[in-house]
This record gives sequence, C-alpha cells and structure tokens, in this order.
Amino acid sequence: MAVSAAVALGAVSVGYQIYSGQKQQKSQREQLRLQEQANIDAKKRAKEAADRADIDMNKANRKKADVSAITQKEEQAALAGPAGTMLTGVSGVDTGQYNLGGNTLLGS
Repeated sequence: MAVSAAVALGAVSVGYQIYSGQKQQKSQREQLRLQEQANIDAKKRAKEAADRADIDMNKANRKKADVSAITQKEEQAALAGPAGTMLTGVSGVDTGQYNLGGNTLLGS
C-alpha cells in the first residue's frame, strides 16, 4: 500500500507541475502581449508629441516676406530699362524690327 500511495503522490506531483507550468506559460504570454501593446502605445504617443512639437516650432518660426527687399529689387530692375523674359532675354524686344515702314501702329 505504501508503494502505491507513493506512486499516486508522485503522479499528483507531476500533474501539478505540468498544470503549474502551463499556467505560468499562459501568464508569460499575456504579459508579453501587454508589453507589446504598451510599446505600440508609447511609440504612438512619442510620434504625436514630436508632431505637435514640429507644428509649434513652425508656428514660432513663421517666415515673413521682406517687402522692402522685394520693392528695392523691383526698383533696381525698373532702372535697367525694358524687362526681359525667358523668351526675349535681358534686352527685351527690339520694336524696330516690327516696323513695316509706315508711321501708324499698323505700319501702313
């Protein structure tokens, strides 16, 4: 009888160890899942904070047009004579080449 009781006790002990091991594995998987979710949430919050900081920096450092420099540049360009384009170059268009010999605008 003592032998069978010892065997039964050993079987119960092994059974409990298996149950305990499975329970511990389940707990570890759950902890790992929770940690992964926490990491995803932390990354999301960090990205949102970085985006907010970028927006705030852009608001603080808005570029403003230097109107006086633009005006001065245009005044200097006006002093140089007729304006050129990419098609005519810097010298503009020579109106003499379109004169057909007459003294009216239509050339007759």
